[in-house]
Amino acid sequence: MDGNDLLARVMWFIPVLLSLTVHEWAHAWTAWKLGDDTARLMGRLSLNPLVHMDPIGTFLLPLMGVPFGWAKPVPVNPLRFRRDVTVRGGMLLVAVAGPISNVCIALVSWLLLFVLVRTVPVGDHPELESVIQLLVILVAINIGLAMFNMIPIPPLDGSKVVDALVPDSARPAWNQFCALGPVLLIAVILLPQLTGFSPIGEAINAVLRLVLSTL
Repeated sequence: MDGNDLLARVMWFIPVLLSLTVHEWAHAWTAWKLGDDTARLMGRLSLNPLVHMDPIGTFLLPLMGVPFGWAKPVPVNPLRFRRDVTVRGGMLLVAVAGPISNVCIALVSWLLLFVLVRTVPVGDHPELESVIQLLVILVAINIGLAMFNMIPIPPLDGSKVVDALVPDSARPAWNQFCALGPVLLIAVILLPQLTGFSPIGEAINAVLRLVLSTL
């Protein structure tokens, strides 16, 4: 591994670590605001990346150049929600908090990019190239994390959203689908490797191209 390759992987790793940390913190913070202090008592209501890191998903894979990762899931006990918060409503809010945090990071990064590109002659300031590259990576990673996590396959956040909204009459069928969650998720991850085509990746790239075209 040469120096440029190492630098590229570090520049990828830092945004991944930041984005996953904020994502899990958002879950913990929302649950705490709704009355569940389980995550806080376990030290997960923190922006310290170390408390959220998964050795493989947060550290090893990103440094190896794998374009995705994960952190340790935040524990949530809906029975500890405030009395005015329903279990379904509370779990829905906790679930969407993570992807919303990624959308916020992508938006802030895009705004900074917009200001830099529109106000600073970047060609005259080559030292800004790394900053711009880092911001583009932040936009890409967080758009990807938000969209990927909203896929309704357990244990992704999207499945928790569906779980909170599915009517009781459809719950048996939904539960059967959830039992296949791990297999389906592995299939989604392996599909691009086996076929060379990734519908999810194409969707994420389309949104990313649209966002970056506004700069």
